Amino acid sequence: MDFKVLAHDKQTKARCGEIRIANHRIPTPVFMPVGTQGTVKTLTPLHLKEVNTKIILCNAYHLCLRPGEQVIKRVGGLHKFIGWDGAIITDSGGYQVFSLAKLTKVSDNGVEFQSPIDGTKLFLTPERMTQIQNDIGADIIMAFDECVPYPCEQDRASVAVKRTLSWAERCLNTHKNKQQILFGIVQGSVFRELRIECARNLVEMGFDGYAIGGLSVGEGAFLMNEVLEYTGNYLPQDKPRYLMGVGFPGDILDAIEQGIDMFDCVVPTRNGRNGCAFTSTGKVKILNNQYKEDLKPLDEMCNCYTCQNFTKSYLRHLFLANEILGLTLMSLHNIYYFQNLMQQARESIRKGEFKDFKANFLGRQSQ
Repeated sequence: MDFKVLAHDKQTKARCGEIRIANHRIPTPVFMPVGTQGTVKTLTPLHLKEVNTKIILCNAYHLCLRPGEQVIKRVGGLHKFIGWDGAIITDSGGYQVFSLAKLTKVSDNGVEFQSPIDGTKLFLTPERMTQIQNDIGADIIMAFDECVPYPCEQDRASVAVKRTLSWAERCLNTHKNKQQILFGIVQGSVFRELRIECARNLVEMGFDGYAIGGLSVGEGAFLMNEVLEYTGNYLPQDKPRYLMGVGFPGDILDAIEQGIDMFDCVVPTRNGRNGCAFTSTGKVKILNNQYKEDLKPLDEMCNCYTCQNFTKSYLRHLFLANEILGLTLMSLHNIYYFQNLMQQARESIRKGEFKDFKANFLGRQSQ
């Protein structure tokens, strides 16, 4: 991997750059649509290419349950299996351990859990999750970590940090596929000393990039931005920084201002499937009665396929008629919106005008 910072904003920590890995060039800041099970819901790879998506996220935990990493390996890897020739990053499953807490039992050795698919009891270790990701063949893979809920007692968060660091070292020792790059994940809840301890130790281990996990779990925007501000000070300038699972536009811009390079979230597609579109002037909830005879597009400032060809009235009709096309068109618009937001953010950073861009964006959202 080659990562270069190409420009810094004049007034903030915002930066734009480029990740080069294999034959992929990924401009940063970058938003990565989530394809947990090997598919970004309701969208084809062609849709994703048309809205300038360079990289997507899949989840190794889910894919090892179904269809199984050996199936994917025999096909020739995840890119071939899902028909996507862009870049792929895989999450190791640490968040699933957190979100499926009732089905899991965590120890220093690993995680014992009950499959949510068929109830089978399984045991995952850092070594196992690293090997799975090596076999799947994504371009960027993640260390196995322990994510704690919010609120969380400091003693509990401290145990999770120690476990995350131990697991990170085990992942590094297991990682054999040098065509892939491995990111470490900073944990520590909202406790400054724990975040700094975790970041420092991970940097000493020498990962290819660094993610900040365990946020957007209920702590709120103020605490999240506070964590990002001081954690970023302990991460190397010449490595990409990835904020996991954060995806509302305002939160992403706040994080870019703190020097974050990479983002993923289900927000655009989940909102799209539920009839909510992000637009240049705020959210549009398409099922509202006011759009019954509205012959305007979702966003008159948008150049996506949905906005160039369909009205809010038609989109509302699709949702009321339970037509799958409605979910696709709304999700496609939202992914375009997020990718366009990233492009505009990169341009503003290159010009040294990110602070003004962010202020203007947030001002339009309240109209």
